[in-house]
Amino acid sequence: MPQMSLFSAEARPAGLTDLAGLLCGPGRIERFGAGDTARFDVPLPIEGRETALAALAAARGVTLAPGASGMRSAFRRDLVPLARAWCTPEGRKQIPPDFQLDGAALRLWALAAGTPDLRGGYLLLLDPQASWTHGPLIAAATRAGLPPARLAPGEHGAPGPALRLHGARRLARLVELVGPAPRMTNPADWPRYRGRPAA
Repeated sequence: MPQMSLFSAEARPAGLTDLAGLLCGPGRIERFGAGDTARFDVPLPIEGRETALAALAAARGVTLAPGASGMRSAFRRDLVPLARAWCTPEGRKQIPPDFQLDGAALRLWALAAGTPDLRGGYLLLLDPQASWTHGPLIAAATRAGLPPARLAPGEHGAPGPALRLHGARRLARLVELVGPAPRMTNPADWPRYRGRPAA
């Protein structure tokens, strides 16, 4: 039996910190008032992911409901540590310097903002309004064994700025980390590895 990676999505119990994966893509977290509560605001650039994303968030104790432009949580006190890590005091999105991109975070990133490309690779969409986060996310992906290419909107069919993962080794690693497609998603939209490199 294959040994489970220590960094795969199933390697540890689900927790709130997994939801950092939503912030790797276009998702945001914002604090309210005095800063003692925070909420998620998650645009969904790819249609049809709402039900599955709500289920993965619910498994971590957070309710995501349809909002004006995607999915949104209520303001909650237990989200403040994530907000402090992922936002400057002025509310500007940032990547925490100690961020480790593991399978659980990757699984949520792929569900919220991942899609196959036109040449056999896989795209993880970035936040088009926070270009300064793209470099740190490239570094985090590389540390996770997934060195990506950075794409501009339109390259390889990307609907926005994205990281592209391609090649047999990287796709196999991605599949290992994110695990099987969540229920209520199209398996064709999920990372796959067929044993041959992408172009």
